[in-house]
Amino acid sequence: MPKKIIRLCFLFVLSVIITTGTYAQIRPSTDKNNPTTTAVPFLLIAPDARGGGMGDAGVSSSPDVYSLYWNPAKYAFSEKDFGVGIGYVPWLRGLVNDIGLASVAGFKKFGDKQAVAVSLRYFSMGEIQYMDDQGTPQGTFKPNEFAIDATYARKFSQVFSGAVAGRFIYSNLTPGYNNANIQTQAGTSVAADVALYIHKPLEIKGLTASYFDFGFNVSNIGAKISYNSTSTKSDFIPTNLRLGPSFTMDIDEFNRVSIMVDFNKLLVPTPPIYDTAGKIIDGMDPNVSAITGIIHSFYDAPGGFQEELREINVSVAAEYWYNKLFAIRAGYFYESPYKGNRQYVTLGAGLRYNVFGLDFSYLIPFEQNNPLQNTMQFTLLFNFDKLGEKGKQ
Repeated sequence: MPKKIIRLCFLFVLSVIITTGTYAQIRPSTDKNNPTTTAVPFLLIAPDARGGGMGDAGVSSSPDVYSLYWNPAKYAFSEKDFGVGIGYVPWLRGLVNDIGLASVAGFKKFGDKQAVAVSLRYFSMGEIQYMDDQGTPQGTFKPNEFAIDATYARKFSQVFSGAVAGRFIYSNLTPGYNNANIQTQAGTSVAADVALYIHKPLEIKGLTASYFDFGFNVSNIGAKISYNSTSTKSDFIPTNLRLGPSFTMDIDEFNRVSIMVDFNKLLVPTPPIYDTAGKIIDGMDPNVSAITGIIHSFYDAPGGFQEELREINVSVAAEYWYNKLFAIRAGYFYESPYKGNRQYVTLGAGLRYNVFGLDFSYLIPFEQNNPLQNTMQFTLLFNFDKLGEKGKQ
C-alpha cells in the first residue's frame, strides 16, 4: 500500500507540473499579461529563512515555530513542547536599507493532541518624503503594516490534524497625510485560516523510517480593506490556497532527506478585460464580496481554463538533515510569465544545537529583478522540550 501511495503522489505531482508548464509556454495571439494583485501583499512574504530557502515551500514540511504561516495544523505534530522564533526579511536591499519584514512567533503544545500559537509580522516601508503639486515638502512619514495572528491546532487521529487561525490586519500607507481633496485612513481587516495536515509513517525496505505528508491551507479568508473614508471602493486581501505533498526518508540514523511540492493560487478575482469605454468585454466583474470573489476565482479568468492554470504557482524543494543538527536546503519557485514572471532558485542552511537554532537563505532570480536578490535572510529559533524530560531528536 505505501508504494502505491508514493507512486500515485509522484504521478499526480508530475502531471500537474507538466500541465502547468505546458500551458504557461503556449502563447496564442490573444494572450496578455494579466497579473492578479491585492492589498497588503506583505501577508504573502515568507517570514522565515527555512521556507525562504526552499523556494517558498512549506505546507507539508515538518513542523517548526513558523508553521502558522505555512500550515498551522502542523503544530499538533510538533516534537517540541514549545518554541519561539525571531526573523527579519530585508526588502529591496539593493535600493534602500530601511524596508523590511520583522516577525516574532511562538507556539505551545498541550498534551499530545493540541497546540496554540501566536505571531506578529511588521512590515516597515521606510521613510517617505511627501510633496504637494508644486514640489513643496509636506513632511516625512513612515508607512507601515502589521498582522497579529493566533491559531489552535488539534490532532483528530494519529495521522490527521486540523487548525483554525484568526488574524487582525492593519495597513497605514499614508500616516499623517492630509489633503483637502483626498481623505485617507489606515485600512484594517480581520481574516481566518483553515488548515489540514496528514502525517503518515511508511514502511519501505532499506530505510530506517519514511513518511508521507500532505498539507492544505486556505489563508486570509476575510473582509476587503479600504483606505478612503469617503469612498465605497475597497480592495481584496490576499486570500490564498496552498496545498502539496512531501516525502521524507531516514536513510539511516544520521541522514534524512525530504522532497516537497507546493501549489499556490490566489483566491481573488482575476482582472477582466475592458474596452476603451471601461466596459467589461471578457471576464467577470471583480466588484464582488470577499466570499463571492473566492468562488469566482476558480472560473473568472478572461483566458478561461488555460489562464486559471497559469495562476497556479509551483514550488519544488529538497531538505537534507545530518543528525538533526545541520541542514542544507534548495528550492525552485515558478510563476507564469503572464502572471508576474517570478522565477527563482533559493539556497539555505540551518543549524540546531540544544534549544538554539539558526536558519538562513539566499535567493537567485532567473527572469526578473527580485526584492530579495543578493540578500541573506536569517531566522533565530529557540525550541524546548517539556521541563524535566529528555530532549527528543
